[in-house]
Amino acid sequence: MRILIVLLTRSAVVLFLLLAAVGSAFCRDLAEIKADGVLRHIGIPYANFVTGSDDGMDVELIKGFAKHIGVRYEYVRSDWGTVVGDLLGKKVRLENGQAVLGEDVPVKGDLIANGFTMLPWRQQILNFSTPTFPSQIWFIARAGSSIRPIKPTKLAKDIERVRHSMKGKNVLALPKTCLDPSLYNLEATGATVVCFSGNLNELAPALVNREAETTILDVPDALIALDKWPGKIKIIGPLSPPQLMGVGFAKNSPRLRDAFNTYFNETKRNGTYARLIKKYYPTAHIYFPDFFRNIK
Repeated sequence: MRILIVLLTRSAVVLFLLLAAVGSAFCRDLAEIKADGVLRHIGIPYANFVTGSDDGMDVELIKGFAKHIGVRYEYVRSDWGTVVGDLLGKKVRLENGQAVLGEDVPVKGDLIANGFTMLPWRQQILNFSTPTFPSQIWFIARAGSSIRPIKPTKLAKDIERVRHSMKGKNVLALPKTCLDPSLYNLEATGATVVCFSGNLNELAPALVNREAETTILDVPDALIALDKWPGKIKIIGPLSPPQLMGVGFAKNSPRLRDAFNTYFNETKRNGTYARLIKKYYPTAHIYFPDFFRNIK
């Protein structure tokens, strides 16, 4: 009898461990997250979305969302090369503008939020929330550069003029991010593309420290750089049409996304979102008045 009890106990433990392993290997939807009692936020320290110091616009948003659905918040740090795989449980590579899923990897979280741009290749394999922030790719130079900022006219013409101003210049870019040079066909401009070895947060300091003359930046990072180093860098002009950022979800987590959208719309109604914008991006409305027009 004692042997039977021991065998049953061991079998129960093995079954529990197997179920736990299987549960952690798949993307979860709202019901599973509520049952588990924790929401895992995958993020990368970037700009003022995830500061790395337990705050940031997206950190506060997702903490509020966790409270909204009645679960504990947990932050899972990632990087640009693995962040999508950490959500989907598949390695992801970009080929000719298309997302290609590869071998299995562990699923580490339930959503991605860190100023995550809705790029076409990401939309092929992810669902996105209601847009949470506007963006655009800008061409940036050191203040002392001979490159002159363009005078804005029509967007298509502005982009063409910016691309022309890149000819013969070394331009920093960062693969596997929204600053991937392949997304904007930078080589066709006649620029020498330099793939930066650091992270997104280090591109602007590289200019300020005279490690490079030019780079491309997205709007959130550029706004922070302009505020942090006034008079040290200048915006030459846009390299892309306006873009949008949002929270990324696995395609088999539709109820989780719906719940977030409901929560996010409530933050816009009750003033929470406006408070976060004022705290983390106080000048954003100047550059994107249409996006923030109804945000009080």
